[in-house]
This record gives sequence, structure tokens and C-alpha cells, in this order.
Amino acid sequence: MPHDISHFIDGVAVAGTSGRYLDVHNPATGEVIARTPLATADEVRQAIAAAAAALPEWAATPPAKRAQVLFKFRELLLARKGELAPILSSQHGKTLADADGEFARGIEVVEFACGVPHLLKGDFSEGVAAGVDSHTIRQPVGVCAGITPFNFPAMVPMWMYPVAIACGNTFVLKPSERDPEVAVKIAELFLEAGLPKGVLNVVNGDKEAVDTLLTDPNVDAVSFVGSTAVGEYVYQTGCAHGKRVQALCGAKNHLVVMPDADMEQTVDALIGSGYGSAGERCMAISVAVPVGDETADRLVAALAPRVRALKVAPYTDPEAEMGPVITKQAQEKINGYIDQGVAAGAELVVDGRGLTLQGYEGGYFVGGTLFDRVTTDMAIYTDEIFGPVLSVVRAQSYGEAVDMINRHEYGNGAAIFTRDGDAARDFTSQVRIGMVGVNVPIPVPVAYHSFGGWKRSLFGDHHIHGMEGVRFYTRLKTMTSRWPSGIREGAQFNFKSGAEH
Repeated sequence: MPHDISHFIDGVAVAGTSGRYLDVHNPATGEVIARTPLATADEVRQAIAAAAAALPEWAATPPAKRAQVLFKFRELLLARKGELAPILSSQHGKTLADADGEFARGIEVVEFACGVPHLLKGDFSEGVAAGVDSHTIRQPVGVCAGITPFNFPAMVPMWMYPVAIACGNTFVLKPSERDPEVAVKIAELFLEAGLPKGVLNVVNGDKEAVDTLLTDPNVDAVSFVGSTAVGEYVYQTGCAHGKRVQALCGAKNHLVVMPDADMEQTVDALIGSGYGSAGERCMAISVAVPVGDETADRLVAALAPRVRALKVAPYTDPEAEMGPVITKQAQEKINGYIDQGVAAGAELVVDGRGLTLQGYEGGYFVGGTLFDRVTTDMAIYTDEIFGPVLSVVRAQSYGEAVDMINRHEYGNGAAIFTRDGDAARDFTSQVRIGMVGVNVPIPVPVAYHSFGGWKRSLFGDHHIHGMEGVRFYTRLKTMTSRWPSGIREGAQFNFKSGAEH
């Protein structure tokens, strides 16, 4: 029997009152397992009001005390992630191994945020003029909001609010309505860790909730991760209403394969980065660019049998390498792109359409798909498919491969596989990409560095988490002070003795 997911406002689970719901499906079976309440504008404003009321006291809490709450939160996450991962997998479809990895990467950001007393240290300059000193501090922005996608329902929110809260802000999270339950349960853990009520709130909803967060005057900053079309709207609307906005958006990530690359290592990398989590991640490698036809022939010959052998299964199968995609609509969209690729003349080496599993005929499965001889004018190359589809685009030279990457509208991630240090160094310097890997297929930075792309993969000035996250969630204040000297020749100073204190 489907159950109703709650909002989490001012430290309390709150049932939705709008009467509007979105069904949450188990992608492996197609069955409805829960309902997401779609918040009204008034419900969102209740969450914003709770965050605004909690802000003064939390902002005045010493950073070291905030860090103590974060340390406890980390311990609870480690203790409970085994309970939370199956909830995540049942609503998203990813394997338990992928869910466990997602929690690990989110917890890394919590660990980074635990160091906030050090991260908020300012600068001091003595004697910038006669008797004048200058120093800087970082203060909270205020009430912050996060709008997060379905593909990482635990990790991406934890890229946002632990840093924001550590810096003294309060937060309203609007998770994806497709799989929001784990985000609500993690917020409850934060309360259990000692976070005051109202500091972190979760409201579920659709465009009505998003628009309320973007336009309410009590929201000071908005973080977004999702598609480019929505991200651009979030950025423009939020900025038009005077908010600080960071929007991390779509991607089409390339992996260049040089003739000297270790082919076994390269194929392993492409299997994991192209098909892990069913390709539903903004750092998935969706384009392999072998340099030279001989390199391409070797790559495709080695890759094709590995793609065919991928174990596609529900998350309950411990041997599953890839689960279903999130919805029936996503399945149909991905199959439609495969149809377009065939019609455009690409060579379909491995076809993932029509995959059904006994006992899971209603699931949203797409098998691993591999195209060769893709050209840069095809939709399967230009568009973010967000599924387990890998395109091989042959380049005749290293320069052609780099130019291909730089001409694409997205600039999230790219990688090169080579043994040549000159090629690797030139690649990292010349590609117009935010995150670059050398013999690393998914160059997601560790938590104390920052994540973000270039071009139409990012709207705003700041990347997420790491020091860029601290800068986004704080405002810099600079003080310049002069104190007239009271020390004059013959002046008398009287100090109380220790016994008089």
C-alpha cells in the first residue's frame, strides 16, 4: 500500500495539505510505492518563515558549536546509511553499491563542513596607514534554498546544506518530487544530532514550490542542480529577485582515448563511467573520442562485449551492475534517442532497447547501448540523453578531439586516457571544461575542492562545496579601524590587581 511522504518544517514532519500528489514508483517494477505531496505556496512560505525565525540564534552560535552538531550528524549518517540506502534505491532504481557510494560522497562534504571554524577565518593587516588596521570576516548570507535533482537524492542535497548551515545560514530544501523520502529522513537525522528546529526544512513540490523559493523576499540565496533549461530559468528568475544563485546544469562529457592509452584500463573506465547508475548522472561519460581509426577499432572491439555482458537487474539483486532508469517517460525518451541515432546513420553496435526481465516486466529498464561512427551533428551527440548510451565519435587527430570538446555547448567534465605526459598536460590546459581527468574517467573533485562546470553547465560565479561553497554561503565584510593612541609620555595607567577581579 503506497504511503504518503511528509514535508519537514520547523523540526516536525508535516502532512501535505494541497490535495495534489505525485506518485513515486519503484522503477524496477513500475508499481506505485509512495506519494509525494506537492506543496502550496503557503506551505513553502511556512518553511521559509521557520528558517527566518531560526536564523538569528543559529548565526550567532559560535562556529565550533555548529561543528559539534555536524560531527554528531556525521556519526548518525554512518550508523544509519544501511537503513537509508534501500529506500533510496527503491525510489531511484540504482544499485545498492551505487547508493552506498552516493552516501559516502555526501558524508565527505559533511566532514569538510566540520572544519568550519578554520574555514571562516578572516585576514588581518596591521598598519595599512598610520595607526590604521584592516581585517575581514565572513558572515552568513541568511535563508538559503536548495533545489535538487532525482539522480542523487542524498548526495546533492548534502553538497549544499551542510556547508550552508556550518556557515551560520538556515536552509529550505526542495528535493526532487520523484524520490524525496531519503532527503526527509536525513533532515530528521540532523535534528536528532542537535540541530535547532527550523535551521533545516524540507518541502516537497513542483514548479509552484520552486517559484515561491525564487521570488520570496525572505530567501537570500538559491542553489540548484539539474537540467540546463530549468537551471537557466532558476538563475534568471532568482537573480531578477535579488538573490545570489548558483545553478549547476547539464553536461555532455567526453573521454579522449589516445593511441598509447592502456586499452584494458580505458574500457574498464568507460563501463563504469558510461553505464554506472544507468547513465543518469551529470558526470557520466557519454562520448568516447578515440584518436585515429586504429585506436577506434581496438576500442570498439574491446568495449562491445563488455557492454553486452552488463548485468542489468533490480537493486535487490546483489550482482546488479546497472538498474532501471527513473520513470517510464525517461525510458521512452532514451529509446527515442536510440531510434534517432539509427535513423541518422550511426552504427548501433549494442542495442539496449526492448530489455525485459522475468518478473519485472513493468520495470523501466534500458540495456547498455553503444554507438560507433557518431558525428557531431547528430542528436545523440549534441543532447544530454541521461541514460546508458555511449557514443563513439572518431577523431583523426588530437587537435580535432580537443576542438570537438571546446565547441560543445556544455563544459562540465572531460578526461584523457594516455601514457604521454605532454598530451595530458596540454589537454588539462587547453580544454574549456570545469573538471578534467587524466586517466580518471569521472573527475568529480573531493569534498575540500569544488565541483562545477563551464559554459552552459553552470550559471553563476561559484562552484559547489569546498571553499567555493563557503564563499557562496557567506558575505565578505572588511573593517578598517583607527584608534587614537592614549599612550603619551608621563601617562598613568591603573590596573586592578588579580584579587580585585
